Amino acid sequence: MNPAVHNLVISLAAMQVARRIPFDDPQVLVYVRIAYVVTQAIVLGVYYYVAQQIKKKNDQTVLKYVEPNPMNKGENKLVTTTVRDYDLAEVSKLVRGVYMGCAMMAFMHLYLGYTQPLFIQALMGLKTLYDAKPVSIHLLGKPAEGDLKRPFKVGGLFGAAADPQTDKAAIDEAEKRVGKKEE
Repeated sequence: MNPAVHNLVISLAAMQVARRIPFDDPQVLVYVRIAYVVTQAIVLGVYYYVAQQIKKKNDQTVLKYVEPNPMNKGENKLVTTTVRDYDLAEVSKLVRGVYMGCAMMAFMHLYLGYTQPLFIQALMGLKTLYDAKPVSIHLLGKPAEGDLKRPFKVGGLFGAAADPQTDKAAIDEAEKRVGKKEE
């Protein structure tokens, strides 16, 4: 099943459970806040550990792919990088996502006074950690094949989004375009 659908199902189930939690009780609210902060700290710690593992492996295998431009179908960008740099960039995206989520939760909880999202996001943080492809490869030891093959596919909620192209024809076409622009 699509991870976005999993997230939706877990969110809906967590909302039903959160309705039954007495957030009016200050003691319960403190425990939920602690659970949220601990979950986010665990997630950031695991991402840091995965980044260290990537640096330790130092996989310098060249990775070439064509990154589609969603705004202009004809303007695809050729990307040449190493597996190490690609994985570190993916972990960096995941860490930025955690920071953005924390900023949004701080606004929603401290400024707007919402309490249920703290509980839901504590659960979703662990789900996101489990779904993270660099974590699956470098922490859980799954082989980088199928869905975990680099470059990672970016699936949307309602079907496939513009995934990176790794076939030789697309790479050769992008290299020709780059060569023409340089001349």
